Amino acid sequence: MPLLAPAKFRVDFLIWQIINSEMRSRLLFILAITLFGCTVAATRYYEIDQPIWRYLRGAEINPATLHLQGEFVESNLGSAQEPDGSITVRMIAQQYVFVPQCVVVPAGFSVRLRITSADAVHKLGIERTGYDLEAVPGAVTEAHLQFPTPGKYGVPCKEFCGAGHYAMRGEFLAVSKEQFRSLKPEERVTCASR
Repeated sequence: MPLLAPAKFRVDFLIWQIINSEMRSRLLFILAITLFGCTVAATRYYEIDQPIWRYLRGAEINPATLHLQGEFVESNLGSAQEPDGSITVRMIAQQYVFVPQCVVVPAGFSVRLRITSADAVHKLGIERTGYDLEAVPGAVTEAHLQFPTPGKYGVPCKEFCGAGHYAMRGEFLAVSKEQFRSLKPEERVTCASR
């Protein structure tokens, strides 16, 4: 048996020798381009609208029914204090509104934002913070934000999403930690009383 292994190696080497240099250079060129493309895609994964690994790990949600079940039902939208004390904001972007339209958050405190889209790709641009987040149908985008000072932070949509795109605006209202703690959960979804 050991005598056959070197013979197989010789056959493989001979096949490589038979392939002419032009064919060899084409194969190496195709391999180099493929590796380059994979490298670019791997470093730009956050700029791709529908990363394949979201489907592979089961993070896909149905845009048509996201408001009927799961974490994005209407009663679960807005800011909520989790059992561990952290703050989570859940939002839906849809033509041509953010739901909820205005969310109250604590200033100077880390906030976890989870957003999805019901229809098209939208991009939240949170003014005065430099945060830009894409909301993609069928996927949940998550980010950790911090609003440095109390005040209003406008949220225009920065991705063209149709005829009413120019009017798609939302708002975060950052309040002091003490004021946020004193609010009832339903008061954290609207900014009308402040």
